[in-house]
Amino acid sequence: MRQSQANDPSTPQTRDSRLLIEKPSLIERLLALNNAHAVELSHLTPGRMTDLIGQAFLAAAPQDGCALLISFDQAAEYDSPNFHWFRARYDRFVYVDRVVVSPAARGRGYARRLYEALFARARTAGHDRIVCEINTDPPNLASDAFHEGLGFVQVGTGVIHGGLKSVRYMSRPLG
Repeated sequence: MRQSQANDPSTPQTRDSRLLIEKPSLIERLLALNNAHAVELSHLTPGRMTDLIGQAFLAAAPQDGCALLISFDQAAEYDSPNFHWFRARYDRFVYVDRVVVSPAARGRGYARRLYEALFARARTAGHDRIVCEINTDPPNLASDAFHEGLGFVQVGTGVIHGGLKSVRYMSRPLG
C-alpha cells in the first residue's frame, strides 16, 4: 500500500516556512546542503539561513533535508543584487533565491515538486511570474536545462560580486 502524500518523506513541507525553522536538525542538514553548493548558491551562516527562511514567500524542503527551495516576493527586504535586478523591472514577482538537491537524490523529482509547490502558492497569492538567475560563469548547465524544461526564458544578464559571477536572469509566466 502506498503512503499518503502527507506522510511521504519526499513530499516538500510547504504549508509554512516556520515548519522548517521549528526543526533545528532539518535546518542543520539544509545548511550543510546549501554550503556544499556555495559556488552555485552562496555560503550561509546558521543565522542567515534562519533569517532567509523566516522572511521567505516559500521555503520548502522534504523531511529528510535532501533538497531545498527558498523564494521571496517583491516586497521582501533582501539584499541580493539579483533580487534587486528583478525588483527594478517588475512590480510583482516571486524570486527563487536558491534551489538545490543533494547529489544522491538527483533525478527523483524533488526540484520539480518544490517548484510545483511554489507555482501553486504563487498563483494562489495572485502572482503572474516566477523569476530566478542561473550562473553562466561559473556555468551551471544542469540548472539551465532544468529551468528551461520548466518553461523559464532568459530576460537579461548580469555580472555581480565585482565580476566574480555572471548570470542569466530567467522568468516563467504563471498561466
